[in-house]
Order: sequence, then C-alpha cells, then structure tokens
Amino acid sequence: MDIYEVTKIGESAEGNVRRASFQTCGYVCSMQIDIETEGDVICEVKYTGGCHGNTQGIAALCAGMKVDEAIARLEGIDCKGRGTSCPDQLARALKQMTL
Repeated sequence: MDIYEVTKIGESAEGNVRRASFQTCGYVCSMQIDIETEGDVICEVKYTGGCHGNTQGIAALCAGMKVDEAIARLEGIDCKGRGTSCPDQLARALKQMTL
C-alpha cells in the first residue's frame, strides 16, 4: 500500500456528473478533497483544511480542465520534502475517479 494514497470516503453519480470525496494522507495540511466532474472535465474542487489561498487557487485553476490534464500537471508535486502535496493528492484522487 502507498502511504501517500488518498482514501475514497464517498461517491455519487447523476447521469454524467460524478461527485467523490477523498480523505487525504496524513502528510499534507488538507484533510479532505471533494471533486465534481462531468464526463472528463473537472467542474469543482473543494478542499477541507490546508493553506486556504493555495487550495482555492488549485481549485480555481482546475475548474474546466480535463481530468487527464490536471493529473499530468499536478502529479508528483512535493511540499517541503513530504513526498506529496495538496496538488499531488488531488491528482491521486482524480486517478481513482477514472478507474
């Protein structure tokens, strides 16, 4: 098991719209990420906890972006040598949503 992996704690779907909530790993400041997608496009991202300005920025930049593009841009970003980050946790969550 990957110690940096996110844990899905809820999921729903209505037509082409999917909503999922993920608990982040213990190595980042945020505690939860809520994601809404429509098809392969991110509609909304909400973080619980974390650096408020940074997580709002990540969410705003990802809105309207294709899921694969967001994963490619965010995956592997490290915060202070922790091995992961709030952006990387979002990429991990998006990957789980595409399975």
